[in-house]
Amino acid sequence: MRSIAPHPHGATVVSNKTSCDQQTSKRETVSLPRRRLLQAGAASIASGALGVKAFGAADRPVKRVGLIGAGWYGKSDLWRLIQVTPVEVVCICDVDQRMLNEAVQIASERQPSGKKPKTYIDYREMLNENRLDIVVIGTPDHWHALQAIAAMESGADVYVQKPISVDVLEGEAMVDAARRLNRVVQVGTQRKSTPHLIDVKKQVVEAGLLGKIGHVEMCCYYHMRANGNPDVMPVPDHLDYDMWTGPAPLRPYDGLPHKRWWRTFTEYGNGIMGDMCVHMLDTARWMLGLGWPNRIASTGGILVQTDGKSNIADTQSATFEFDDFNAQWTHRSWGSPTDPDYPWALFIYGEKGTLKASTMRADFIPQDKRAKPLHFDCFFEREKYPEDLTEKDIELNAAPATRLHMLDFLQAIENRSRPVADIEEGHISTASCILANLSMRLGGRPLEYDPKQRVILGDEEATMLLRRDYREPWQHPFAD
Repeated sequence: MRSIAPHPHGATVVSNKTSCDQQTSKRETVSLPRRRLLQAGAASIASGALGVKAFGAADRPVKRVGLIGAGWYGKSDLWRLIQVTPVEVVCICDVDQRMLNEAVQIASERQPSGKKPKTYIDYREMLNENRLDIVVIGTPDHWHALQAIAAMESGADVYVQKPISVDVLEGEAMVDAARRLNRVVQVGTQRKSTPHLIDVKKQVVEAGLLGKIGHVEMCCYYHMRANGNPDVMPVPDHLDYDMWTGPAPLRPYDGLPHKRWWRTFTEYGNGIMGDMCVHMLDTARWMLGLGWPNRIASTGGILVQTDGKSNIADTQSATFEFDDFNAQWTHRSWGSPTDPDYPWALFIYGEKGTLKASTMRADFIPQDKRAKPLHFDCFFEREKYPEDLTEKDIELNAAPATRLHMLDFLQAIENRSRPVADIEEGHISTASCILANLSMRLGGRPLEYDPKQRVILGDEEATMLLRRDYREPWQHPFAD
C-alpha cells in the first residue's frame, strides 16, 4: 500500500512498501495456493489505482490466448496476463524454433492447466486453426500491422506492443480495422498504467500544482544503439529468416536479429525515436490531454557512432507543436544524461513548478520555495509475485504497470469499451514519432499531418513517405 511520509530533505514522499530505494534480495518460498491468494490480493490492490476490476476464476470463462512473437517482451506480456487472470495459452507462434520451445515450456509451467500450447511458425495458420479470445503480439515493429489486423479479423481482441507500426498508414489501417470489427486493442504503452505516474497525474497535474504549462521536454540518453560489423553467415536451421523478415526488405543474414539487433535498422523499426520517444510522448499526451501535434520537425543523424552497420540516428531532436506549448524530444546514444536521475524521462514546466517523471521515480519542484516538493517512487510487487525475481530479463519496475495494463484490457473486453491505451491513442503517439523521422529524412522541414485526409498538408513528397513499400508477396494493409 502506498503511504505519504515526510522526506528527510523537506519534500513529501509518496512511497511504497517496496520501492525503488528499498531493493531486497529476499526470496520468499510460497506454496502454490498461498501464492495464488497473494496474487489475487495484489491484483485487487493494484487495480484500485487504475479503477479497474481484478479478474478471478469465478468471474468469467477462461480466455483462450495465442501469442505471436515469443521473444523477450512477447513472453513478458504473456506472463503478466497469466498472473492477473486465469487463461488457457492455446498456441504460440514464432519463427525461431529454439525460442518457441522455451516459451512453450515456460507457458506449460505457468498456466493453471499445465498444458503445452500448440506451436506454429506462420501466424496465419495459427489464427486459422484456433478460436482465440485474445492474441498478444510481441513481434518486431515491421510485423505489427499485418498480424494485429489478421488477429482482429479472426475474431480476437488484441494486445499489441508499441510502436504499433513502421509507417503512418499502417497505423490508420489498424485503427480502421478495430473500429470496423468492434475489437478491443490495447497498446503496450503501459506508462498510463504505471502506479506512481497515475499518482503524479492526479496529485500534481490534475490538482493544478503546475499552473499554466509552457513547455515540455522528453529525453533518452541510454547507450542502447546496437552497432557492429558482424559477418554475413548462413541462416541457422532453427530460424525461418524469410518469414522473420516478412514485408520488410531482406537484409543479408548476419546473426540472430533478436533483442537489440533488429532495432538498430530502419528496415524494421523507427530507431530510438520510435522505441523510446513513443513512450514519453504518449505519457505527456495522456497527462495533459493532448491530441495530434499541429506540426512536427526534427533534425539529427549518425553524428558520433559512425562505425558499424547501424543506420538509425545516434543523435536526434524533435519538436512537437501543440496549441499552447511545444514538446521537445532529445536522444543521444552516447555521452552522459543532462540529469543523472532522469536519463529517460519527461519534464513538464509550469508557471508554478516543474514536474520530472520517469519509469523509476517522479519529482514535483514548486516555484514557491515555501511550498514542499513532492517525491514519488516506483512500485514493486516482489512479495506478491515472487516468480518475478527469477524470471529471465524481467523489468521489475515495469511488471506492476503491465499487470495493471492487462487488467484494464480485460475490463475493456468485458465492457466492449476502449482501454486506456486504445489503438487510436497508440496510433497518434506512434505516427507522431514516425513523422519526426520523416522530417529528419527531409532535412528538418516541418510536417503537418491531416488525419482526416491522411496527407501531409502542402507536401506531396512527404505524403508519399506515409506508406512504405512491402516486399512481395506481402501486401500493405492500407487501401487507397
